[in-house]
Amino acid sequence: MTAVRLPRASAWASRLALAVLVACASACASYSDKVRDARVALDQGRTADALKIFNERLGVDSEKQLPDDVQGEKVLYVLERSVALQSLGQYELSSRDLQVADKQVEVLDFTHSTLDDISKYMFSDDSGPYQSPAYEKLMINTVNMVNYLARGDLNGARVEARRLAVMQQFINERDPKHAGVGAIGSYLAGFTFEKSKQPGEALRFYDEALQHEDFRQLVGPVSRLAKLDAYRGQRIAQLIAAAKDEAEPVELPADSAELLLVVGYGRVPAKVAERIPIGVALTIASSDLSPTNRSQANRLAAQGLVTWINFPMLPKPRPIMQVPSCNVDQRPVPLDGTVAVDQLAVDAWRETKGKMIASSITRVVTRVVAGEVAKKATGGGTLGFLAGLGTQIAMTAADTPDTRSWSTLPARIAVARVRLPAGQHVVDLAVSGATKRQTVNLSPGGWAVVNLTVLR
Repeated sequence: MTAVRLPRASAWASRLALAVLVACASACASYSDKVRDARVALDQGRTADALKIFNERLGVDSEKQLPDDVQGEKVLYVLERSVALQSLGQYELSSRDLQVADKQVEVLDFTHSTLDDISKYMFSDDSGPYQSPAYEKLMINTVNMVNYLARGDLNGARVEARRLAVMQQFINERDPKHAGVGAIGSYLAGFTFEKSKQPGEALRFYDEALQHEDFRQLVGPVSRLAKLDAYRGQRIAQLIAAAKDEAEPVELPADSAELLLVVGYGRVPAKVAERIPIGVALTIASSDLSPTNRSQANRLAAQGLVTWINFPMLPKPRPIMQVPSCNVDQRPVPLDGTVAVDQLAVDAWRETKGKMIASSITRVVTRVVAGEVAKKATGGGTLGFLAGLGTQIAMTAADTPDTRSWSTLPARIAVARVRLPAGQHVVDLAVSGATKRQTVNLSPGGWAVVNLTVLR
């Protein structure tokens, strides 16, 4: 048989096709793809199954273990697992995961970033340092305070409260628009210092919480704390003044106890990789593109060389149909306030969306230009066409948007509190088809926190 010799260009094309297939195989699986099964399990109320999936992704046999190296996307798996552990009542292990992840998570700052910096963030290979939006960083300390308070550990809760305060100040100095994301954290920090008998610190945190949410059940605690400390922030002063016009509450004995209920439910929206038509992208990002990049992108779009961009999109939050039910000794306890964490995620996304799309456009324009350069460098013709095409396809294959985000965060966190006589009480919590009954024994002047987290 006579061997058939392939033309040089065809052989080159075969090698190119193989290279592209290899590139696609390594680049196409995004973070959202890797945790899809876990999210489906959470949707179906199979939290234990989701926990197993997170363990598999971490390369460990059980939730009692941590990988040797918590870097890149493993930081996210640890964060995802921490809330699943809280949902299962494994508060100590959840705290450990959050503390480990907190040391690795950097705060994403688009206010001082170039489009090139943003591009590196958006199109990482999921192995670089995870950079979180401000609300996620603050929620690490917030979720961990719930863990410590549910275990009655004020020392651990105070550590998380102080970490929260440091991060709040850092974020507020860089971008004051994010100040409101710490409202629920400030509330829990206020409770922590109130029960630690540090009234001044408690009032400062409560003042911060009241700047962003109307927690009416704080009237009693704030009034009692104000007798012990002279701090009078604006919202604290307003709350005390308003309390004078209200009917006097039924006074319980001085040695009565207090119960705080914390219910997290639903999940924040998770990023997914999508393609956006270039025309739509140019409209959204017009104010964030330089005149040169905008002109170049329009020219390439008109030539049909750029038709779409890869982009990590954040879907709309899922509708939350249920409201938590809180009962103590079969009597309903009204919610004091509910913080919409999913709306915080959407707000953070909208704020950075224009710059991120501008970065995507700049990147795809660079890719096309690189293909044109490769074509000219090989003298045009078939080989030049294949070289340019190969450059563009290889870069497209690598353009898997970074869809990493902390997707097990509850969409809502609600709180309720009530003063009770010392003794035994039965707490019933319910939301999204899940229930929890817990008996608590309150000592005179004591306190307890009961938590229910439902991730569906």
